[in-house]
Amino acid sequence: MDSLKIKGAQDRSKIHMHEPHEVQYWTKHLRVSKEQLQKAVEKVGNAAAAVRKELAATAVTGSPDSRS
Repeated sequence: MDSLKIKGAQDRSKIHMHEPHEVQYWTKHLRVSKEQLQKAVEKVGNAAAAVRKELAATAVTGSPDSRS
């Protein structure tokens, strides 16, 4: 479990949606809303690299489901 005294993301390779300080870090870092982050994590899992890729694809296409 992450230390609650440190407010940045402990393990930057994972996004832990159950940790408010991590959600705050990742939404600010990735410049997305909590809802966008949650949808990406639900779709591809909590690996930060996969979430970044999903968010980038969504930003390019405008829709998470319009990729071929």
